[in-house]
Amino acid sequence: MKTLHPFLNRYFFDEHGRRRYAETKVYHKIANLLGTPQSQSTLPPVKVVKQGEQIFIPLFVADKTQRIHSQWQLTLENGELIQGKVKRNRIELPRNLPLGYHQLTLTKIAAQCRIIITPERAFQPTEIEQKKKLWGAILQLYTLRSESNWGIGDFGDLQQFLVKLAEKGGDFVGLNPIHSLFPANPEGASPYSPSSRVWQNILYINVNAIEAFQQSEQAQQWFNSADTQQQLAEARQKEYVDYTQVMQLKLAGLRLAYQQFKQQDQTDFEQFIAENGETLKVQGTFDALHHWLSSQFSEQWGWNYWDTKYQSYHTACVAEFQAEQQDLVRFYMWLQFVAQQQLKACNELAKQLAMPIGFYRDLAVGVADNGAETWADKDLFVLDASVGAPPDIMAPQGQNWGLSPMHPEVLQQRGYQPFIDLLRANMKDCGALRIDHILGFARLWWVAKGDSAANGAYVKYPLQDLLSILALESQRHQCLIIAEALGTVPKGMLETLEQKGILAYNIFYFEYDQQGSKPLANYPYQSMTTLSTHDLPTVKGYWQSYDFELGQKFGVYPNEKVVDMLKRTRLQNKAEIRRAVEQSGQTLEADSDNVSQIFTHQLQAYVADTDSVLFGSQPEDWLNMLEPVNIPGTSTEYPNWRRKLSKTVEEIFADKQIQRLLETIEKKRNS
Repeated sequence: MKTLHPFLNRYFFDEHGRRRYAETKVYHKIANLLGTPQSQSTLPPVKVVKQGEQIFIPLFVADKTQRIHSQWQLTLENGELIQGKVKRNRIELPRNLPLGYHQLTLTKIAAQCRIIITPERAFQPTEIEQKKKLWGAILQLYTLRSESNWGIGDFGDLQQFLVKLAEKGGDFVGLNPIHSLFPANPEGASPYSPSSRVWQNILYINVNAIEAFQQSEQAQQWFNSADTQQQLAEARQKEYVDYTQVMQLKLAGLRLAYQQFKQQDQTDFEQFIAENGETLKVQGTFDALHHWLSSQFSEQWGWNYWDTKYQSYHTACVAEFQAEQQDLVRFYMWLQFVAQQQLKACNELAKQLAMPIGFYRDLAVGVADNGAETWADKDLFVLDASVGAPPDIMAPQGQNWGLSPMHPEVLQQRGYQPFIDLLRANMKDCGALRIDHILGFARLWWVAKGDSAANGAYVKYPLQDLLSILALESQRHQCLIIAEALGTVPKGMLETLEQKGILAYNIFYFEYDQQGSKPLANYPYQSMTTLSTHDLPTVKGYWQSYDFELGQKFGVYPNEKVVDMLKRTRLQNKAEIRRAVEQSGQTLEADSDNVSQIFTHQLQAYVADTDSVLFGSQPEDWLNMLEPVNIPGTSTEYPNWRRKLSKTVEEIFADKQIQRLLETIEKKRNS
């Protein structure tokens, strides 16, 4: 290969440790998507430095004999100025610069560089410094049932769950991504394929809690009508979230609340609009335009299906729409205002309950290619590429997640501001942030649109810079960071995360050593341990191999040979887990074709002994549920992201067996 692209890896190591090279034509195809690297400027666009380190910045000159005679000026974040002279074509900055974002400029040359001074480690609450062991529940918020919600778990249910869990001694609740999806396309329900990661999913709004809804005579008349009550009861009773029905009901109620709100004091809302500026206007406009187009035409799934004149936020036609449909745009901005208020109320409640973490939010790895973020910023996102994963034994053709990647060089040229904005939006009003696929901070598997996911290559991202900025924003928001780093992990990645004070994410089923199931005492303290996730079977499903049954039914596996191998491995793993449990002196009910609640509780109680600082378990495993919430590798074949819990929040915490389980976990974590 004659020329190598600086942002592209020639090879990677697969799950067997073998070096895999990208085919030449694939390499060049991805290199073309990245484009020609920009020519060097006198100053780099950004420099990220750990506080206290020496800072030397060499100036780039094409002619090495040329000497630049200039003053430099550093404008600190607080407005203070520091000045000096360029010496021998380099700038030396003071070591004692404060944490934050500063701007370096040259006086005689039009050159500037953003200087980001970062802490050594991310924030950790005092409970971690005190070596305490915390525990909590991991929720898919939409799965919560209650007597009052509108057919989907909402922020009201989250408040109720926080109160109930805190009463049992729980320290945190983990949430799925609550990013903005597509209100005009409600069946696009995956929380990991958002329209925008900056804004919220309006379906989580608790409509009954809005003052304007309570005060509106028309809204109350509509809500209490026999027809509405019948629809709400029907939506609640369904085993799976009916997103279309729920969206119709919620938007109807929210429009009535908005009409009442418009007659009230707008001061807080106006301040919200002013503080959030263009990014809020983008989201409001996108959702309003999507609604408007969908009301007239079919199959308006996202902006790439719209009339060409509306396919960019920056067109004259979109500006005309904003003017003509000002109230509709304002309505969708108000929905974000309400969602933010209710999320903040949940966080304040968690603090009142003295929960050390409260709840953590989840940051998805990317955004859908046809949502609000890509619509507004086509220079940042590479729309002809998709993010995914290389081929492995489970997916020999690789994986394509349908998410548009950010261009690493554009990110750097902008001084990492889009990344900073993303972190700030997701660290708001929570105690911790889980980052899905943090390996993407180092590299992402890019595939050209329309090509097989096998024909991809890893694009490099500036890992150290991104982790350092993450640590800075973590400290500023007092937000603990949890990093999901599953799959083929680059060498040294886990050690790097630990050095930064970032918790690793352990899945019990994947933790083995040479002796078998890894002893719980050997789990690193600076980590979170859980039995399962949204992408894995429930405890009951795992132990009954129900995931293999579903995988075969929906064509997830490439062939029977792979399934047979996975089944053999599962039997071996189960035997090793049973041996570990029994060696610990704890009991585990005998295997059966119908795993009991007693068994799943015994296994969860065992894993609660993990030495990890955080232990999380899922309510579906408290309830001994079988059906998974998601089957990776399926789309419409299975109702992903829809399966509700089998009991209401009230019923869950009233269950005697669940009470005993939570009491056992609380005792173990505090022993």
